[in-house]
Amino acid sequence: MESLFYLFRVTHDPIYRDWGRRILLAFERFSRVPTGGYASIGDVTNSADVQMRDKMESFWLAETLKYAYLLFHEPEPDMMILLPLDSWVFNTEGHPFPLPKHSDLAATGHDLIAKPYSKNST
Repeated sequence: MESLFYLFRVTHDPIYRDWGRRILLAFERFSRVPTGGYASIGDVTNSADVQMRDKMESFWLAETLKYAYLLFHEPEPDMMILLPLDSWVFNTEGHPFPLPKHSDLAATGHDLIAKPYSKNST
């Protein structure tokens, strides 16, 4: 879902939403449990004999469903896009962080140059 979200945001090609819809339908068909949750699948290559595991991965909620929501989010005409990629960055766990507006340090990289250690360094 994460890749589909980024690809759709950059290209606006509806094929990525179609693929996301197909993935969500497969989750519903193969991994939904009667209590309403979702289970892991032992072997995703064998749709004829699906073996569910008694486990729902934490990233299912934190990442997969978050990126699905963002993939299908349609702002109203007078609304801004939710978490625009020119203002937000996502870490590896799918948590959004705002990008700084401007930083002299980031612009120059001056203080990022490695310097030898010195006891007198401040």
